[in-house]
Amino acid sequence: MAFELVRALAYTELDDHLHMARLLLLLTAVGGKNAKPVDGITKLAKLDFLLRYPTCLERALEAVGINSDTAIVQSFERTTIEAKMVRFRYGPWDPLYRRWLALLVAKRLVHMSAHGRTVILHTTDLGRVAAVALAQDVALGDLAQRARLISGAFGSHSGKALSLFFQQTFPEIETMKWGEPIGV
Repeated sequence: MAFELVRALAYTELDDHLHMARLLLLLTAVGGKNAKPVDGITKLAKLDFLLRYPTCLERALEAVGINSDTAIVQSFERTTIEAKMVRFRYGPWDPLYRRWLALLVAKRLVHMSAHGRTVILHTTDLGRVAAVALAQDVALGDLAQRARLISGAFGSHSGKALSLFFQQTFPEIETMKWGEPIGV
């Protein structure tokens, strides 16, 4: 029984659809009504880190003087296997962002362009419609609410400002070895 649970959790983690839904909700929240772009995959990954790991969102909110209760983190979210993170090459940013974004572009939900070396991302009209539908799904309601919270608190920060904020707020991330679990 336990092995089947682990297999089911691994399958969920590897399923692109949940990750694409989360990113679409986040891009839509940050873009707002005018579909402002997100400048850079690294910025998106850092914002998504806060969305993916709600206990870290609580810590980040406290660091900027916002009551962490606004994140509405459920007790089960503090102890699930999904709450664990692993150090990748550039931090706990999943190496699959380019894949997920390519899939969203292929589905015409997100538009990607380049400005110099920066990848510019924004939702399309179809993407915003899909995000509204996702946000209304009971299973994704908390995620949509947190995406809006992250947008308000951190969405206007530049990628560089977010990097500095993460270094100050989560210094343990910088010292972890690749592949090592992060206990934040």
